[in-house]
Amino acid sequence: MHGIPADLSASNIMVVNDDGIHAQGIKILEECVNKIGANTYVIAPENEQSAAGHSLTIHSPLRIRKYDGKHISVFGTPTDCAIMGIQHVMQGSPPDLVISGINHGKNACDDITYSGTVAAAIEATLLGFPAIAFSQHIADESTDSNSQINWEMAKKNVTQVLKMLSGMELLPMTLLNVNLPLSNKEPKGIIVVPQGHYNATGDDLLECEDPRGKKYFWIKPPPKMEYDGISEDIGALNDGYITITPLSLNLTNWDMLKKTKEYINR
Repeated sequence: MHGIPADLSASNIMVVNDDGIHAQGIKILEECVNKIGANTYVIAPENEQSAAGHSLTIHSPLRIRKYDGKHISVFGTPTDCAIMGIQHVMQGSPPDLVISGINHGKNACDDITYSGTVAAAIEATLLGFPAIAFSQHIADESTDSNSQINWEMAKKNVTQVLKMLSGMELLPMTLLNVNLPLSNKEPKGIIVVPQGHYNATGDDLLECEDPRGKKYFWIKPPPKMEYDGISEDIGALNDGYITITPLSLNLTNWDMLKKTKEYINR
């Protein structure tokens, strides 16, 4: 069976992220996993890799730094960390579960496609290991200041979510993406919802000018929009729910596959 171990306390769990091994989110995640009594390894980027997506380092060597036997950083991307953790660091005692996060900011809607947090879970899934990604919604995602994040939401709920999911069988090439709502509210509950989609604004670039009069650009933070209802991840998250979204790594659109076959054979 490919799935989340029924007895997490007897499991080897690999913790990874994209905010870096020194980030507060991964420290909180490790604390939550340790409450279960699991054998925990932390393998994470040495430096922040937010929005790295599912990128690999192929034009330079990968180097690691051992802080101790169970805390190792990789000078690379979150995907690199998943590979190094599974195929090198934990080769003799492979993980029963890979948990990525806790990301400093939500990973819902189209954020998922850019997310290094989700990418680490994707790579673990591709390598045949069950994986869960955790992200914490914050009020202002234009800043990465840890002082603006109240981690009590995660401390109170991540362990509960993991216990709730224990023993769950996962379909092949599938992972779970979990988002935690704003920390100044207690969650309304835990809800399983599909991935949503942002409304396109066409206003993603900020044009600036340097002291020499040359133009440069910044990509702006995600748009601040209101989404009604709880039928998708972003609406339910904004409404105060912990959201769980199963993600499939087979990107085939089966309806369009059939339609395309019919079209070219017409």
